Amino acid sequence: MGEAYIVAALRTAGGRRGGRLSGWHPADLAAQVLNGLVDRVGADPAIVDDVIMGCVGQAGEQAMNIARNAILASRLPESVPGVSVDR
Repeated sequence: MGEAYIVAALRTAGGRRGGRLSGWHPADLAAQVLNGLVDRVGADPAIVDDVIMGCVGQAGEQAMNIARNAILASRLPESVPGVSVDR
């Protein structure tokens, strides 16, 4: 088993119902976070082994494994697995 490294962390902006972010799909907003992380550390997207994403109150459009859908909407390879954690 390989070792896990946390090299950077980002989060989305907080929004209000009907506010400036209301037109964004949650997966597209989360994909921008993934792309920002890759850009921030200057990593090749192909070296990402896994994505673990926190999402409080997964409901509606973000209820279907937001981490996996964010990967598909990002520049990460389709082969990268993702899991969503709701705590």
